[in-house]
Amino acid sequence: MTSDAASTEPAPGNRWRSVRAVLAGTLAVIVLSLVTDEILHVLHVYPPWSDKMPEPGLNALALSYRCLFNVVGATVTARLAPRNPIFHLWVFGFIGLALGTLAAIVTVPLHLGPSWYPILLAASALPCTWLGAVFHRSRVAPG
Repeated sequence: MTSDAASTEPAPGNRWRSVRAVLAGTLAVIVLSLVTDEILHVLHVYPPWSDKMPEPGLNALALSYRCLFNVVGATVTARLAPRNPIFHLWVFGFIGLALGTLAAIVTVPLHLGPSWYPILLAASALPCTWLGAVFHRSRVAPG
């Protein structure tokens, strides 16, 4: 005789698949952002890593591709989620919000560039995750 509670618990493998899905999405955002940053530094679009970047246009460029990469990361997370991709997207989004908020708290006082950049980067985490969810739903919608 088995209990109903045991049958509703997630399989042990699903927990690791869930963690892996969120980590994969997060790592996708980080890797894509850093690779793009490096390319733009090598091409001399951005100043050297050791210099500040006060130009609003360059910060807007960085914000734009980071938002795009956040949508990509959300899509990766949803696609790899073993079930309930929306729950996984909330976890992914709040991790992005937490990391972005921490980064803003640390970097704004350093005056590395405009203060709006890290603040908007943090604030964009949940809206970009939502866009990733919309994109994911459009790809898996029946018909």
